[in-house]
Amino acid sequence: MSQALFKGIIAYPITPFDRETDGIDGPALRASIDRLVNDGVHAIAPLGSTGESAYLSDAEWDEAAEISIGHVAKRVPVVVGISDLTTRNAIRRARFAQSAGADAVMVLPISYWKLSEAEIVRHYSEIAHAIDIPIMLYNNPATSGVDMSPQLIARMVREIDNVTMVKESTGDIQRMHVLHQLADGEIPFYNGSNPLALEAFCAGASGWCTAAPNLIARLTLELYAAIQAGKLDEARALFYRQLPVLEFILKGGLPTTIKAGLKLKGHDVGAPRRPLMALSDDATARLGALLEAVQ
Repeated sequence: MSQALFKGIIAYPITPFDRETDGIDGPALRASIDRLVNDGVHAIAPLGSTGESAYLSDAEWDEAAEISIGHVAKRVPVVVGISDLTTRNAIRRARFAQSAGADAVMVLPISYWKLSEAEIVRHYSEIAHAIDIPIMLYNNPATSGVDMSPQLIARMVREIDNVTMVKESTGDIQRMHVLHQLADGEIPFYNGSNPLALEAFCAGASGWCTAAPNLIARLTLELYAAIQAGKLDEARALFYRQLPVLEFILKGGLPTTIKAGLKLKGHDVGAPRRPLMALSDDATARLGALLEAVQ
């Protein structure tokens, strides 16, 4: 599958947990995916930050990946987050995702020890050599402890065949401009910072990787449609209408706020996994008011 098929709104589903067993709640996960696909998102990205991938055992990760890919059933493209602290397990997950039918994988280099550029390049190279599907390089130093410069990212895209897409989540719009210039506009890049969605699209982003469609799918999709149609005034109005929600879910933590918001919308998917806590009553009330205001 060409990376060109990953365009538009790429939605991150939550990973729901069974209240009795604390294991993966398969029916709730399938229902979450159905809501996103039926709302019209352009791709699904399970097992990212919103999907609490970092809090899953390997067996749970495999189960969630298999359920997600199988249930999407090629209705839209699927890019699976396979990030892990070790290269060995990232490769294992990448191979599992490919065998389960994923269209691409997303890789965030996670660091306990500070990684050198050589170690980062080797990490991506070894994953790429282990699979045949495209890799979305993911830069998010706030969660990974690794910050990759636009120059390093452009180098890896040039040197590693499978690395064909970039998700940039630093919140620095200048990095997107620099990357666009370094690659002569040939590297598809994706916005991963909700408050920068409008600026990122104006800078040439191919898509927006976001958990927001779980709560406000229509607004995110209308924003993308307005951008595609060149209706910048309409896009600006749509963006600032949803911005308070985007900022709230980012500051409150994606799994916590999205699960609380889904419950407010009548889809109780349980609490995030400990040590994460459910959203407080006061914060839930604020989120409810924000969601009510954008309906």
